[in-house]
Amino acid sequence: MKIPTYDEMMNPLISALKELGGSGTIEEINERVFAIMELSNDVLEIPHGEKGSRSEVEYRLAWTRTYLKRAGMLENSSRGVWSLTSESKNANRLNPKDIVSHVRSLTKVERKEKEEMEDFETNDLDAPEEFRNWRNDLKDILFAIKPDAFERLFKRILRESGFHQVEVTGKSGDGGIDGKGIFRIAGFISFNVLFQCKRYRNNSVSASEIRDFRGALQGRADKGLFVTTSSFTREAIKEATRDGAPPIDLIDGDALIDKLKELQLGLEIEIVEKVEINKDWFNDL
Repeated sequence: MKIPTYDEMMNPLISALKELGGSGTIEEINERVFAIMELSNDVLEIPHGEKGSRSEVEYRLAWTRTYLKRAGMLENSSRGVWSLTSESKNANRLNPKDIVSHVRSLTKVERKEKEEMEDFETNDLDAPEEFRNWRNDLKDILFAIKPDAFERLFKRILRESGFHQVEVTGKSGDGGIDGKGIFRIAGFISFNVLFQCKRYRNNSVSASEIRDFRGALQGRADKGLFVTTSSFTREAIKEATRDGAPPIDLIDGDALIDKLKELQLGLEIEIVEKVEINKDWFNDL
């Protein structure tokens, strides 16, 4: 089975959102599209490029969302929830060629207005919306900083997230345990947490690595946290939540960057708020 192109996934994506009740997170949408198109694990596990922390199918689906948003068929909130617009709710089936042609014509006009036509390629945009600019730049920085600096950054993230007594050990022969900490909820309930962090650029964390980590946790902690700058294979995700086994929380590269943004660590965020009521949005519910 070949990897579907981003335009081939436009109608399945609209169908997925309709099945989800009109809105969904990226993860919910992706899984529903995979099911609708009956994509095999072999296809879903193909990575995207050398720096990709997602699979090729996920990357192309990001393009699908970007094109549909530009065409007025989708909208997304700051919390990463995508939803259908009134136009797409009433559409039975889209013509992907018309969508692509319309979006590229809009992009050409915008580029011309900015006098940047020499940088424009008619067969592509810059990047899918959720992969643009600062996210890729930040990933490069995370790989470029020294190991001890990355260690200090990770400890800071954990402390800012509510962990106490954070220690990075990284002892050889310790079953892959990189450190430990105590996570306290509401100042009353505490959990001993052991964590492992893999600063991978290309490789995805496999199911066997999750199993090895779980084995090292036995009798030593209440929870396990596995963090990577890349991604987890689908089998690794299933293994982390396998029935009958202690669950392991997973944080991939995108979630790590989202956490840095949430905590505003190393990021300066400028927010200008302007509130207007969109009465048509409520009428279209």
